[in-house]
Amino acid sequence: MPERRDSTRTAWHALSGDATLEKLEASRDGLSATQAASRLAEFGPNRLQQERARPWWRRLLTQFDNLLMLILIVAALASLGLGHALDAAAIIGVVLIIALIGFIQEGKAEHALESIRDMLSPQAKVLRDGKRQVVPAADLVPGDVVLVESGDRVPADLRLLEAKRLRTEEAALTGESTPVDKSIDPAAEDAELGDRTGMAYAGTLVVQGAARGLVVATGEATELGRISEMLRQVDKLRTPLLQQLDRAGRVLALCILAAAAFTALFGVLVHDEPVTAMFMAAVGLAVAAIPEGLPAIVTIGLALGVQAMARRNAIIRRLPAVETLGSISTIFTDKTGTLTRNEMTALAIWLPEGEVRISGVGFSPEGRFHTVRGDEPEPHALDPDECHALRHFLEVGVLCNDAELVRDDGRWIIHGDPTEGALVVAAAKAGLDATTLRNDHDRHDAIPFESERQYMATLHEEKGERRLLVKGAPDRLLEMCHRVRTDSGDVDLDREAWEARIHALSARGLRVLALAEKPIHDIAELTDAHAEEGLILLGLIGLLDPPREEAIEAVKQCLSAGIRPVMVTGDHAVTALAIARQLGFAHTERALTGREVEAMSDEALEACILEVDVFARAAPEHKLRLVRAMQAHGGICAMTGDGVNDGPALKRADVGVAMGIQGTEAAKEAAEMVLADDNFATIVGAIREGRKVYDNIRKTITFLLPTNGGQGLAIMLAVLAGGELPVTPLQALWVNMVVAVTLGLALAFEAGERNLMQRAPRDPNAALLDLFLLWRVLFVSILLLISVFGIFWWIGERQGGSLEMARAGAVNMLVTGSAAYLINSRFLLGSTLSLHGLFGSRPVWLAIGLVMALQLGWTYLPFMQLIFGSAALGLDHWLAILAGGMAIYLAVELEKWVLRLRASSREPTTARRTEDVHEHAGTQR
Repeated sequence: MPERRDSTRTAWHALSGDATLEKLEASRDGLSATQAASRLAEFGPNRLQQERARPWWRRLLTQFDNLLMLILIVAALASLGLGHALDAAAIIGVVLIIALIGFIQEGKAEHALESIRDMLSPQAKVLRDGKRQVVPAADLVPGDVVLVESGDRVPADLRLLEAKRLRTEEAALTGESTPVDKSIDPAAEDAELGDRTGMAYAGTLVVQGAARGLVVATGEATELGRISEMLRQVDKLRTPLLQQLDRAGRVLALCILAAAAFTALFGVLVHDEPVTAMFMAAVGLAVAAIPEGLPAIVTIGLALGVQAMARRNAIIRRLPAVETLGSISTIFTDKTGTLTRNEMTALAIWLPEGEVRISGVGFSPEGRFHTVRGDEPEPHALDPDECHALRHFLEVGVLCNDAELVRDDGRWIIHGDPTEGALVVAAAKAGLDATTLRNDHDRHDAIPFESERQYMATLHEEKGERRLLVKGAPDRLLEMCHRVRTDSGDVDLDREAWEARIHALSARGLRVLALAEKPIHDIAELTDAHAEEGLILLGLIGLLDPPREEAIEAVKQCLSAGIRPVMVTGDHAVTALAIARQLGFAHTERALTGREVEAMSDEALEACILEVDVFARAAPEHKLRLVRAMQAHGGICAMTGDGVNDGPALKRADVGVAMGIQGTEAAKEAAEMVLADDNFATIVGAIREGRKVYDNIRKTITFLLPTNGGQGLAIMLAVLAGGELPVTPLQALWVNMVVAVTLGLALAFEAGERNLMQRAPRDPNAALLDLFLLWRVLFVSILLLISVFGIFWWIGERQGGSLEMARAGAVNMLVTGSAAYLINSRFLLGSTLSLHGLFGSRPVWLAIGLVMALQLGWTYLPFMQLIFGSAALGLDHWLAILAGGMAIYLAVELEKWVLRLRASSREPTTARRTEDVHEHAGTQR
């Protein structure tokens, strides 16, 4: 058993690879499953200590860091100083209840974000029992053999055993931003961290090449673990929306204080009321008008949205993305695996002698080969053993390849890149075993695939002869080839003929790869110069990755929602256009290639970005220019990415979207959202959820503010008129608490409206409370004011009831009117006069039932009457209150109908203006 991590640290960088293997009692084929399990129990998981959570008392204190809450606390202390102990206790009680709700919810939100981080736990490629496997990085142990390549984040401290042009970014450890070249050579024992070239450290990023390394330290024993205090960060729960609410809260607080001061002074100076009484009236107005529960309910709405998205495989890493999603107008998306199934299947091989087609779909190695002769409609069966050129082509496809085909629980799966996997499956259909082939043809060196070079090259030996094999983009390989291999020998390359074949395959929606080779002598290590000249072309292979059915539907939803999907792919332009047409993209007349994008100025790219939906042969660096070009038009962009080079584009985009399955750790760290299923439809689902969350927050704000406005206006008018207060400060607090905690919370669970994805994207700069919502708040506040004064006057004056009974009627009218308005608030403009509108939300009716039960207790329980100064009501009072609630409901529905009527009368004019704008834009283009 290797030494425990609490023993003296070993200078692993000073040992050779073989000495390290011996010291850790490991082998180059990796540990067995039994050894790995034993060492995991001994060393513990490969995980850093989590950031220490804020203490509960500090999280509780932050709930009072709010001007509105501070006003209430000051009011309570002042009430206590004036001898109104019950009022002071009630104010403090309600403040504590609201703070407790925020405290509990913030704890849940932090816990949810921690759970989401766990969902993003990185994976590691290891050798276990001599086979390549993908395991959670937390399960790595000393002695594991790990495989890393460009774009991976190193999962543990590794002593390198093999390194192919490996370079790592070690800024997190050394502060040196320049990538470091790595080798397998040992370093001096006293070498600085940055000079230990034979090591790859946990948390660093592989920016080039590939390597095989032996795990020598995990978790807190790694170099990263020693300095982890410098690297830990906590996701902030503060978002632009909450900041906007804070600003609105400060303005609201100043207005409330000004109104309270004016009301008190008016009562003292005009009506000659006692100062103490008017101060308590001012306190009552402030207490009534302050929406104490609003911040907590908004936080709950955001947290519910994040959790709902996570359940649908859209993992939000930063809460502001929830708000931004509702504004997305353009989605730049990869093709393979996102719009398509990522189940590459080889369907056609074009050899110099003609085309060969392959049957069978997916990764199952079952299928047949057929030749296509001239214009004959029926293909002819072909035995691969009788066609030397085909067999040789398939062998090269397997050797210049790192993918493995394995059977797991009765299902064939690919370990590695699906495109490479398709070549292995095609060879398997011809009876070729990849393991046997690779054992018979030793690989001496390799140039891994990089998007910049667009090819992969390997150096093999067979019977003492060395051959260089190359696989890559066909147009790139045509530039590198000068001859073609045929059954009768090598002939000159007819570039136009092969370009026509590439176009023919691409036009069928196939992704095309080319294979080439050349003999090579006296070479021990490959360079790009060896691979990029003098190659002999073997042929082309066409691969199909069919579109996802759900992606086709998601594209339809995007277009109806005013969102434009744009494909950015490394595939050939004709292939990309064929897939885009199958998916239903809007502009598929032409595609721009990466080279055309490079040749364009920023102004030229901005001029055509609105007319092109497909960008082919695009490299990661082109994505950044595309985002900038769209943002120059005011577009709000989402950008998908999976590679390390996608980082700048993901950061520049308004919402960066990383792939959870195929994505590198670098891409995930740069993104605001991670797709757990790499599915384009999940992005559209997240946008819908983001729109719903924002809608529900607006509905909640529009619902809560009229309750406060109605109470505040009632108290203010009572003082200005020199009459009795219809609602006392204590009663106002009760109303605020039950309305916010029960009724207000119900809207956070509201399902999205049916036209949610038929609207244009939201303007991110639009005010949270626009003129329409401000009008709605004022309108409903006046309705509540009239109904409260009406009940208060009717019970007290017309029926001769006591002041306590009149106030009990006013409070119940306020709560009942709010409950009726809650049903209106389900749709801001749509009618709720239907079965779905009235009864389509279970949370709404549960909340109404709960609040009415609370009101019955408040009205009839003796101790509640004692505390709040209320009295029991009769049946006629309740009938009048219910009639008042119905009147408020119908009045709001009437207001909605008038607004819808006005909107429909303006639609033809708006449509004509829109057409004029489009015609004008077309003329300019």
